[in-house]
Amino acid sequence: MTNTPATTDPKRSLLQGLIGEAEKALALSIYFGIWFCSLTFLGVTSLHERPISLTIFGLALIKAGLSAKFMLVGQAIFPIKVNKTYGILKSLFVESFIYLAIVLSLNYLEAGIDGAIHGKNFLASMAAFGQADPLHVIAMALVYWLIVWPYLIFTAMQMMMGKENVLSLFFGSRISESK
Repeated sequence: MTNTPATTDPKRSLLQGLIGEAEKALALSIYFGIWFCSLTFLGVTSLHERPISLTIFGLALIKAGLSAKFMLVGQAIFPIKVNKTYGILKSLFVESFIYLAIVLSLNYLEAGIDGAIHGKNFLASMAAFGQADPLHVIAMALVYWLIVWPYLIFTAMQMMMGKENVLSLFFGSRISESK
């Protein structure tokens, strides 16, 4: 009679899964945070506002964290699928618009909640998103898509090539060896 050890401990794999998801959420929050803080900085300097309040950057980081969470929820609902026949770009192009819709929905919801907090009608505040200008909303959607698209490509590359190989490709072999 041979004793074979359990190949996977459910508690350990659950903990590893939670740690992996937390790492993804943190990395995505940092990525979105860099983008949103940069766009905030650009907007404030375009308006020539002085002094520049640091509060707006805190709000940009909160928005980044919320966007990352919604993006990860979106990935759970609509997992990234790459068809090797079509390659990464063709496989993800349509999916990128689904994730864009998630990010835009969050922004509309944020506008409604912000309006409600300030005593305005929720639906009217949502409708006022993007200064109620369809061209402005389209311009923002394009920028959001340009933010989401590289993240999706990077994620798909990790799926296709392996996380260690992609990290080594982008950051050198020392990074992937330390993981």
